[in-house]
Amino acid sequence: MERNFVEEMAALTDPYGATGQLTLKWDPKNLEIRTTSVERTLEPLVLQVTTLVNSKDKTAKKKRPGKSKRASALVATVERATEIFIERGQTIAYENPEITQEMLAAVEEVRKAGAAMSLAAREFSEEPCASAVRGAMVRAARALLSAVTRLLILADMVDVHLLLAKLRAVETDLDKLKSASSQSELVESARQLGRSASELAAQAAKRQRELKEPRVKDELAAARAVLKKHSTMLLTASKVYVRHPELAAAKANRDFVLRAVCAAVDTISAVAQGTDLPPKGNNRPPIEGPGELAQALDDFDERMVMEPLAYSELRTRPSLEERLESIISGAALMADSSCTRDERRERIVAECNAVRQALQELLHEYMTNAGKAEQSEGLERAIEHMCRKTRDLRRQLRKAVVDHVSDSFLETNVPLLVLMEAARNGNEKEVEEYAVVFTEHANKLVEVANLVCSMSNNEDGVKMVRHAAAQIEALCPQVINAALVLAARCRSRVAQENGAAFAAAWDRAVRLLTLAVDDVTTIDDFLAVSENHILEDVNKCVVALQEGDPDSLERTAGAIRGRAARVCSVVTQEMDNYEPCIYTKRVLEAVTVLRDQEVSEKTLN
Repeated sequence: MERNFVEEMAALTDPYGATGQLTLKWDPKNLEIRTTSVERTLEPLVLQVTTLVNSKDKTAKKKRPGKSKRASALVATVERATEIFIERGQTIAYENPEITQEMLAAVEEVRKAGAAMSLAAREFSEEPCASAVRGAMVRAARALLSAVTRLLILADMVDVHLLLAKLRAVETDLDKLKSASSQSELVESARQLGRSASELAAQAAKRQRELKEPRVKDELAAARAVLKKHSTMLLTASKVYVRHPELAAAKANRDFVLRAVCAAVDTISAVAQGTDLPPKGNNRPPIEGPGELAQALDDFDERMVMEPLAYSELRTRPSLEERLESIISGAALMADSSCTRDERRERIVAECNAVRQALQELLHEYMTNAGKAEQSEGLERAIEHMCRKTRDLRRQLRKAVVDHVSDSFLETNVPLLVLMEAARNGNEKEVEEYAVVFTEHANKLVEVANLVCSMSNNEDGVKMVRHAAAQIEALCPQVINAALVLAARCRSRVAQENGAAFAAAWDRAVRLLTLAVDDVTTIDDFLAVSENHILEDVNKCVVALQEGDPDSLERTAGAIRGRAARVCSVVTQEMDNYEPCIYTKRVLEAVTVLRDQEVSEKTLN
């Protein structure tokens, strides 16, 4: 009931006028509460007013109409609350000259609405059973709540004004940085931008804590992270471009970071002003929502169970068959992936055929039971069998995903190390060759990340994986550009700093993606698959020893070390989710034995 008075829509347009001062255009019928502080401040008054509106004196109803003592006390409480709002509004008005006029006008509106409410409420306390008097008080209560809401939102705009002021400073400093033509001018512009960006991030953090909408809070947090993470790359890329403007790769590096920072600033501006968030670009699909294949399996499991009376041969059969074929098409794409092992591919195909057969048996039972009020034992068995087969298909698909994770997220730093080593040596031909390998590696990480998402129902985890994969996708060509710049000017200190900055950003992005993927991967599946992969690699080592192939032996031994390290990392991360106890202690001890004794000693031997 409380929100019926206050949660109406709002519009604030062009907060800055031509003079650069804060100007607000209000639609009196549109008020949106965007922050928790406004909501918390308003709640007591809403409660008091609604209690007064709904108050009924039982004694007066039983005996005779008369004055309500309870209503009189509530009126006094509302009057005191209104006076407090007026006093605080006046204080804010005089402390912030930019909005003094608007605040004082809002205060005066609250004063008038409060007086009208007081008069109507006192009349109601005299005649609590008169419907006309109650109606007048309800209208006065609505007017008061609207006026107070407007006052609070206007007061909240002080924080918005400060945020937009910080944002304008960042925009100005970005323009100076972009137009800098010398190293000294660039360094000074970067120093000013660092200060203004830090102040903007702090003000945005304050705003983020107050916002109500989770999606908007996430967008603001992401924009703040971009400002923080891209500061070093922005400086190094700008230095390289100013020093070596003839290199197209240097300009590409600088433009990439500038676009990212400007997009973050635009996001903060949109959140502050309550406008639509800027588009992400590249026609990228939304990152929200569960995995497509997991969702399709859930929908199929839900729709295949029905009462016999609800079954229709003309509608139900084509619908279920179409849904199942869509699932099987997704499973086939996973089975045909280059990293899917032959044995796993065969199991997926077998499970797809088993699910098809189980569906036909289930549909046959539905036809047999058509028109009956209750399910027969045969139908119940068919439903149970169908559920078991879809579970088996899920299990094989999950293990196929973990196969990919175990193989692809192994020694993820090697392609980068090889690429940057060639760049530091000034070997442009090798850089171009290794850039192809690096791109394939990045594409594989993104592909596996998408496969992980497709089989996960963890919406928050899927969102993190998709966000991290998008970062990898965007950063990959820029790491190559940084390597090309370094290869062309390998003795240039600014080129070396730029290469190091982009390499560090890539390392962070890969670690973030790895953690996000591990978070949505079932640890039981991961451990089971990793054990099988390690056993396979051990058998390969034995064969290499028997055939006297030292290269294959060293390569496979490195894979075993990498898989064991991944197991240790994933298990340690999983133990962080539990309270310390004897169980976690024993698991962590086993991790230490695996990492420091088993793998290391066997490697030395």
